Amino acid sequence: MHPIAFYFGSLPVRWYGVMMAMAFMAGLWTATRRARLANVSGEAIADTMLWLMIGSIVGARFVYVTTYWKQEFANGPFSEVFMIQHGGLVYYGGLIGATLAGIGYLVWKKLPVWKIADILAPSIALGSVFGRVGCLLNGCCYGRPCNLPWAIHFPADHETHGGAVHPTEVYDGLLNLILYIGLAWLFRRRKFDGQVFAMYLIVYSIFRSIAEAFRGDYPADHIHNGFTSAQLVSLPMLVAGLALMFFFSRRARKIEPAK
Repeated sequence: MHPIAFYFGSLPVRWYGVMMAMAFMAGLWTATRRARLANVSGEAIADTMLWLMIGSIVGARFVYVTTYWKQEFANGPFSEVFMIQHGGLVYYGGLIGATLAGIGYLVWKKLPVWKIADILAPSIALGSVFGRVGCLLNGCCYGRPCNLPWAIHFPADHETHGGAVHPTEVYDGLLNLILYIGLAWLFRRRKFDGQVFAMYLIVYSIFRSIAEAFRGDYPADHIHNGFTSAQLVSLPMLVAGLALMFFFSRRARKIEPAK
């Protein structure tokens, strides 16, 4: 656990923020390269990514603050709401915020929404890999106690008190890396626009639910009948992915005879 990367003068620069910046750069680089295969300009991808970044940060922070208001923000300075460098971003909130911002921008610019969504989907998974490394260095999103050989120990002053816990950040990061590789492979073989994005929703919801089973950082009131909040959100996300896959594939079959 090393939350501080370096100091810029007296200002601490946290690894969490560094990893988020690296996630954006890696996502932008891979997406612009992928865009060439779909005859989409790199400028369009870069402009869309900017809106995605803004939407994801706003959405992720909004959901975190509203979820943990009583525990972390109610009795503190209001300025802490904006201190994202301290950690505290909810992925699903970021995904929803990014999706709304991205669709809004693409519709406004009259760009192909689902084609660009397919271009971006693998890069979103890749960005999550960097994000989970940031979580590990920050000490958040930690796992339940375990005695497995690959268990990790945070410092004694951490919430885990130095005990052995599941490296859930590593689990989630590796699953997202697998998802990135799979989606990048699928992109070159896609049959219709929207296929890769729909597959992202389907597989990510499953992978996230698996990783969540080992989480140990949730307060008791955030566990609902044995399920975490993220696992509950994963269900409608899975349904949305399946519905989009059915809709896009059916539409593609209807268009095919006209070619």
